[in-house]
Amino acid sequence: MQYFNKLSNQQKKIIGIVLVIFLVLLLTWLIFKPKKHIATVESTMVVAAPEVIASGVIRYKSGAAQLSMIQSQLIPISPVPIADQLSARIAYDDEVTARIGVSFSGRIISLKAAPGDVVKAGQALAIIDSPDFGTAYADLNKARADEKRKQLAVKRAKDLVPGEAISTRDWEAVQAEYAQAQAETARAEQRLKNINPHDLLIKGQRVTLASPMDGIVTERNATPALEVSPNMAAPLFVVTDPKSLWLMIDLPESLLGQVKLGSEVALVSDAYPTERFNAKIIQLGQVINPNTRRANVLARIDNSAGKLLPEMFVRASILQNNGQGVRVPNEAILIRGIYSYVFVETSPGEFTLRPVKLLKRGIDFSYVGEGLKGDEKIVIKGALLLDAEMDSRAGDK
Repeated sequence: MQYFNKLSNQQKKIIGIVLVIFLVLLLTWLIFKPKKHIATVESTMVVAAPEVIASGVIRYKSGAAQLSMIQSQLIPISPVPIADQLSARIAYDDEVTARIGVSFSGRIISLKAAPGDVVKAGQALAIIDSPDFGTAYADLNKARADEKRKQLAVKRAKDLVPGEAISTRDWEAVQAEYAQAQAETARAEQRLKNINPHDLLIKGQRVTLASPMDGIVTERNATPALEVSPNMAAPLFVVTDPKSLWLMIDLPESLLGQVKLGSEVALVSDAYPTERFNAKIIQLGQVINPNTRRANVLARIDNSAGKLLPEMFVRASILQNNGQGVRVPNEAILIRGIYSYVFVETSPGEFTLRPVKLLKRGIDFSYVGEGLKGDEKIVIKGALLLDAEMDSRAGDK
């Protein structure tokens, strides 16, 4: 600053003019400098107009955006149910299920199996310490010892009878005491069998609670140090074969006369909405619930895949002697007056509008008879879009 003050006025003017020229040049360069063009590529699907190649036939070019909104599914022919889907519940198959409790009192000292474990018949589930067995074995040994002693007394008395060394009264008393000892031994043996009806392995007072069958442990209410007794509300373990389950169907009273033993049942679950499972009726309802006016019909499920679980709620359809049809969702059906239509994908990107006849209409699905042969790709999503596009192209022509 001191150096600038020492400059003459003429020198200061020259410096000022230079600075102004520099600022003007800088501003000009900033305004008129060449801009960098940043190329941006947006990947968008081409919305191509479809082509109506014949009456009721529409075709899209490969990659058309509309195809992403259309879904088709191969649907086979299946039996038509006697009614709409019925509420049902999955339960254990009691014929292949063991609910394991105890017939004695004791305390769990060790657990050998957990829920989800695969077990074999005779495999240990828990070790229980039970004073009941200690008492039962003590009573049995005492009864056997008393029986042995009285048996020897009978033998000695029998040798004295011929020589009249013992009175008839004493002989009869010895025999009676021996009979009482035998009865007491039998009672002690029976008591031991009653508290161990399944022949569990016993060492002293420790009992090995074992599985009576092959299967999977699905429930375990046993915990370490739990006091157990015969009057427990829930079983300690539940072992079952999950490949077989029961289906409990709530059947309306009005349909009870239409259902037969051996009828096939198709069921669907919210857990697997695109899959159908099969069952067969094994028992008809014997009692009508006075509150719901429904009977409980029992069916056995083939659960080979192991997807279904006890206590699931499902929807069941009873299939028997009502003809066959193609089961399609209602959103796939187009109604025009008194006529019904569906779109069939005859080749990739090509769809044909086909008139059909409905055999049965349900809440979510309907069964189509005439018009579909089965094993065809039915448009189950986007039928309204196809219908609108077809009407639009027809209007243009």
